[in-house]
Amino acid sequence: MALEKVITYDYEVRGEFKHIQERAKTSIVEDGKTLSYSYCRRVLTPDADVSSESDEVKGMSSALWSDEVKAAWAEKQLADNPPAEEEPEESEESEEEESE
Repeated sequence: MALEKVITYDYEVRGEFKHIQERAKTSIVEDGKTLSYSYCRRVLTPDADVSSESDEVKGMSSALWSDEVKAAWAEKQLADNPPAEEEPEESEESEEEESE
């Protein structure tokens, strides 16, 4: 009658940029029967650092995320989130004119 916590993973590859979706299923098992379970999902994108991930994720990322896919993802990120333009600083002369 010992309770056991079992975590299993499954993966799905989605979209043009080959996002890796990881789903973790956490089950509470007693005598081989699942009493309860829950899911947790996360998504890895081509710019993710996978150096501390499982060998399975590392293998999938190296197989899926070619240099072309990584470059296309970087371009998309830049297009969706352009860098903010810096506002020109006011000169000291214009500040003095405003105070007069």
